[in-house]
Amino acid sequence: MSIYLEGAKAPVDSEITAFDLEVTGSIPEELEGRWLRNGPNPFGPVDAEAYHWFLGDGMIHGVRLRGGKAEWYRNRWVRGRDLAEKLQEQPPEGSSFGDSGFSPNTSVIGHAGTTFALVEAGTTPVAMKYDLETIGYDNFGGTLPGAFSAHTKFDPVNKELHAVCYAYPDILDRLQHVVIGEDNRVKKVTDIPIEGMPMVHDMSLTEKYAIIYDLPVCVDLDLAIAGDPFPIAWQNDRQSRIGLLPRNGQASDIIWCEAPSCYVFHPVNAFEVSEGQDENKIIIDLCRYERVFQKDLKGPAGDTPSQLARWTVDPATRTVSEEIVSDMAHEFPAHDPRTVGRRHRYAYTAVGFDLGPTYRTDMETGEVLFHDHGEGRFGGEPIFVPREGSTSEEDGWVLVCVNDRMGSPAELVILEANNIEEKPIARIHLPQRVPDGFHGAWVPDSVVSPDE
Repeated sequence: MSIYLEGAKAPVDSEITAFDLEVTGSIPEELEGRWLRNGPNPFGPVDAEAYHWFLGDGMIHGVRLRGGKAEWYRNRWVRGRDLAEKLQEQPPEGSSFGDSGFSPNTSVIGHAGTTFALVEAGTTPVAMKYDLETIGYDNFGGTLPGAFSAHTKFDPVNKELHAVCYAYPDILDRLQHVVIGEDNRVKKVTDIPIEGMPMVHDMSLTEKYAIIYDLPVCVDLDLAIAGDPFPIAWQNDRQSRIGLLPRNGQASDIIWCEAPSCYVFHPVNAFEVSEGQDENKIIIDLCRYERVFQKDLKGPAGDTPSQLARWTVDPATRTVSEEIVSDMAHEFPAHDPRTVGRRHRYAYTAVGFDLGPTYRTDMETGEVLFHDHGEGRFGGEPIFVPREGSTSEEDGWVLVCVNDRMGSPAELVILEANNIEEKPIARIHLPQRVPDGFHGAWVPDSVVSPDE
């Protein structure tokens, strides 16, 4: 049996709707919206030997909060065309880039009144209803020229959504930086010539730059020729680099900087520094793996753990220096969404891969505080929700889905960000386990209305 199909990662086999969830503690009344989480949950029989964790059918889990209550829990498969056919249902509306029928399984966001399920490399976003039923493929009103990404960055000042996209196997010679406006229409696309088709899982954003990660995990020709459905592997001979693309520039304006040899699934945040000896430098905080997809080609758990690091980028010398902020395992980072592209202080992380606590790291001092969820219990990706009207990165809540290794039903736990070591202020009891998976979001009703 694959480690990606058993234990905490084992799929659930049914869709559930539950109302008026039991709560231990008190939910802040200010939290009005939905906690959402996407992840791979293959439908039906699976060839365990051939299964890759990144290729399971997408399933979104959601909890709706309002008035200090947890009104409902739902989990729904994302109906890509292939999955709809397996379920003997009508196909989703619209069509996907490259005629992909895949079910986006990596993340879920709310933007400009719409909920989107996302995945990288070739599939168009799938729009979802407020209650998590599938609407269909959505290429931003016909304005998206290619594939999309699993991860976006929302600039809270300019109200723009940014992504760096690639499309395997349809487009092998370039990446695309895509900017989406408040009207859910693409307003700018920059084609970025690239060789070797790297796996670009995420990006970073500063006030001046979109940051592109060109790292040594790429399409492997031998795996591709052999028909591997996920022909991605570590490439020893590829130099790591990052590209600084001016947000108002073109590909020819990119400043390419040599970076440490590693792989980055998930940056925390990035910002420019313009004072003291670091003037005109860029700071990038991120979770970095020494190696990935080298020994374990079916997922990221079998090579090296991810560490929390700070990169200082010097555009003048085109170099990157690295400091390991914490040598403990850190993954699935989050931070105050109001600081995207601007100076931040705190990173909230999980250990990753069903291993335990939720961390809060002070990126300036290196201090690491953690919340212990209890024996045999582990937290997934944390999500920071700022308190309305506050200006402090400590003033808000951390939402985290907590499971146990015995397979008991999950809990959505709410922690005070400035007292993360203390007991939760609320534990929302869900009706079933939530498989260890990928990414989610807090989507307030002010971003996606229940009437949408």
